[in-house]
Amino acid sequence: MGESAATNNNHHHHHHNNNGQVYDISVTMPQQFSSKSVDDDGRPQRTGNVWTASAHIITAVIGSGVLSLAWAIAQLGWIAGPTVMFLFSFVIYYTSTLLADCYRSGDPLFGKRNYTYMDAVRSNLGGSKVKLCGLIQYLNIFGVAIGYTIAASISMMAIKRSNCFHESEGKDPCHMSSNPYMIAFGVTQILFSQIPDFDQIWWLSIVAAVMSFTYSSIGLGLGIAKVVATGTIKGSLTGISIGTVTQTQKIWRSFQALGDIAFAYSFSIILIEIQDTVKSPPAEAKTMKKATLISTIVTTIFYMLCGCMGYAAFGDLAPGNLLTGFGFYNPFWLLDIANAAIVIHLVGAYQVYCQPLFAFLEKHAVAKWPESEFITKDIKIPVPFLQQPYKLNLFRLVWRTIFVLLTTVISMLLPFFNDVVGILGAFGFWPLTVYFPVEMYIAQKKIGKWSTRWICLKMLSFACLMISIAAAAGSIAGVVLDLKVYRPFKTSY
Repeated sequence: MGESAATNNNHHHHHHNNNGQVYDISVTMPQQFSSKSVDDDGRPQRTGNVWTASAHIITAVIGSGVLSLAWAIAQLGWIAGPTVMFLFSFVIYYTSTLLADCYRSGDPLFGKRNYTYMDAVRSNLGGSKVKLCGLIQYLNIFGVAIGYTIAASISMMAIKRSNCFHESEGKDPCHMSSNPYMIAFGVTQILFSQIPDFDQIWWLSIVAAVMSFTYSSIGLGLGIAKVVATGTIKGSLTGISIGTVTQTQKIWRSFQALGDIAFAYSFSIILIEIQDTVKSPPAEAKTMKKATLISTIVTTIFYMLCGCMGYAAFGDLAPGNLLTGFGFYNPFWLLDIANAAIVIHLVGAYQVYCQPLFAFLEKHAVAKWPESEFITKDIKIPVPFLQQPYKLNLFRLVWRTIFVLLTTVISMLLPFFNDVVGILGAFGFWPLTVYFPVEMYIAQKKIGKWSTRWICLKMLSFACLMISIAAAAGSIAGVVLDLKVYRPFKTSY
């Protein structure tokens, strides 16, 4: 993020961070910097505030996770469902405030900045924890890429199927294979992945945000309309009834529902990157705490509405993916708009998630083999309508293409949206949302062992670990059940 200054020159693999020097100049001679003022770390002045930060978080959070919420609440019922959502939102808000304090090491106003989640872990915990954090983060991103490929293909098929249903007036079951759609999504991502740098995809982010609001609102609207039309609120206090599912299935599915909800809420992976766009004074942590509060409240209200309305509309039959589970057939054009919005959103979101992983690996490769022409050489290609020529890098072309191919093939092998989402939620939730923020906070604030504060934080961490393990177990059980009736690459809906 924020390395636009460094990327304009061709040798962008030598990052000069002349912190001290730039800082001194800007203190003594502010008038020189009036044209383009600089922050205390020599990077261009950050301009973000509470509202931009909240917008970023809401954009990042309200995504495809919302589609599985009605299903999740249906597994838990009217009492446990909303309660679990409130608990998750509280934990996420609390640990995010801890994480916000880790943006600067030492002094909250002038301490050394950490630009990414891993930088924060490096400054506060160091050692093997950094490697562990990186591994979890990048595995999680890899998983998200798979989840998004599945979701996008399901939505593309839903458009095709809803039109087919409409034409045959429901007589044709319209079965089709998901493979061509996954391949199409993969090809699109190979093209988009060639955008070299994160700061060049802000427009993609804005488009993605608008889209995610579009389809979430359509889902909400259809749920409300269905409840109004039937005049009954479906569902029960305890969730899906035994009989529809077996006793053991009920337990596994309730656990999986926890993973789905955790997935819908997780944004700690990008919190520090967002904090790095915020101006100071006031201290960035203060702004960020306000922003997390606003965005957690907005997201929770929105999620409650979507999840509860979906459950009220369908009861036990709530589909795993609200807009493609064919609970709704009409108005079919509205569903098509919603599903098209999902696809466009996922194309953008895939890039927003994967770019940090791309950048990380490329930086490592350059550091490791600085002599290799294949890795470091940029071939300049003039592109019409662009000011600068496009810098084609062979290593980037090859490695990003392989990455996309891999995620596409795995998606074709395991196309189970709910289970994949549950697994991702479970594996990302505890380490990234709870464990690291708590550990960094304890280290940074030097909280004494066995003090009340320390015990409370550790208990919170332990409780969340248990939830994560349960959710992972539930989702894996879900995959195992799916595999019983499944042949690779032959999935049709």
